[in-house]
Amino acid sequence: MKTLFDPTTAPIDALAAEPPLPTERLNPEWLRDRFRQPVDWTPEFTDEHVLRDTQRVPVPASVLMPLVVRENQISLLLTQRTAHLHDHAGQISLPGGRVDSDDYDAVATALRETEEEIGLSRRHIEVIGTLPDYFTGTGFQVTPVVGLVYPPFELAADEFEVAEIFEVPLHFLMDGANHQRRSAEFPGKPGRRTFYAMPFQHYFIWGATAAMLRNLYHFLRA
Repeated sequence: MKTLFDPTTAPIDALAAEPPLPTERLNPEWLRDRFRQPVDWTPEFTDEHVLRDTQRVPVPASVLMPLVVRENQISLLLTQRTAHLHDHAGQISLPGGRVDSDDYDAVATALRETEEEIGLSRRHIEVIGTLPDYFTGTGFQVTPVVGLVYPPFELAADEFEVAEIFEVPLHFLMDGANHQRRSAEFPGKPGRRTFYAMPFQHYFIWGATAAMLRNLYHFLRA
C-alpha cells in the first residue's frame, strides 16, 4: 500500500522573508514589459529534483499560471486536484498536464489542458511569457506558461481531475514573508528534504506549485 505524505505536518524551518513585490509591478502593463524585456535573474532549485528517478526520461508537460485581471487586483487561479488521481492527488495545482502529440509547443499544451480541466477558453487568455522548466519528483519536466486572463469568463471543472477552482491574490503570493521553508522525510526516499509552502486560508500550496511560484517571484523582483 502506498504511504501518504501529509505536508501540513512538516515543521516550518524558516520564512524566505524577502520583501513583497512592489505594488507598481502588479499590473498588466508592467508584467507584459518584464517578459518582453527580461533582466538577469537566477532560478531557484528545490530538493524535489533529488526525489525523481534519474533512470527515467522526464515526461514533457506544461502548466498555465493564469493571472486574472480584476478591477482592484490581480489574482492567480488555482485548482485542487481530486483525491483519487495517481499523481499529486488532492494537491493545489496550476491547470496543465502532459504534452500531447498534436500540441505545437508548451503554450499550446498549457492552453489545451486549461480548457479541458477548468473550461477556461483561450480567447480570454493573453500569453505573456514562460519560465524555466521545472522537474518534479514524479518525473515530469514542466514548462510554466504565464498568461493574463480577462473576465468575464465561465469555468467548468473536469470532475474527474478537479475538485475545486479558486483564486489567490497575487500580492500575497509575491511576498517572501508568505513563503515557508519546511522539511520532512518523504516515504520511500532516503534523507530529509526541504520544500516551500504558501498556505492561504484553508488551502495548502506547496511542492512543485509553490516552487514555480517562487521562480515567478524571483523573475518579477529581479
